[in-house]
Amino acid sequence: MDTREDADTGDVGSWRHYGPSALPKPLEAALEAFAERGYDGTSIRELAARAGLSVPGLYHHYPSKQALLVSLTTTVMHDLLDRSRRALAEAGPTPIERFDAVVESLLRFHMFRRNQAFVASTEMRSMEPEARRAFVALRDEQQRMIDEIVEEGVATGAFVTPYPKDASRAVTTMCVAVASWYRLDGPLSPDELVERYLLIARSTVGARAD
Repeated sequence: MDTREDADTGDVGSWRHYGPSALPKPLEAALEAFAERGYDGTSIRELAARAGLSVPGLYHHYPSKQALLVSLTTTVMHDLLDRSRRALAEAGPTPIERFDAVVESLLRFHMFRRNQAFVASTEMRSMEPEARRAFVALRDEQQRMIDEIVEEGVATGAFVTPYPKDASRAVTTMCVAVASWYRLDGPLSPDELVERYLLIARSTVGARAD
């Protein structure tokens, strides 16, 4: 599978392509440290050393450890949202086509951006209240994409689940959980996992075979 980082080219299907993360050095250092040691277990001195900066040099770019966490998680969520929006824009007009596109985007993100997704999810607890509210708003925007598609599918008869809200959240939870166990060198290729999980996701919302 092609995993080139060409997400900004505007090419059809570019939302599927992943390459090395293009985070600035301080954010890359924060990502690695928070994934390994957690936010509370990481010091500013360690972050500066990982980024190849002095502590004052790091503070010049990010005034606190909290600022690093907020910048990192915001960048992660904007990347996910951008990919999901582009997947949706390229999808066909039917609820099942749109559903498949957003679910595939979620799956691929949580396969290829595992550490980013893990840190954003687990360290929400470490955010200060205002930052947490902003992060939750971005997360809710992603969830609404699936909620609205499933609700439309139920209204048009394309999906038959009696619990559209619960079903859409179950699908999201399943996709997010991929980040906790998937390995690129494991038995399933990305395309195989997408194919398998799309079947499970369709079943969850009661997608009609016809």
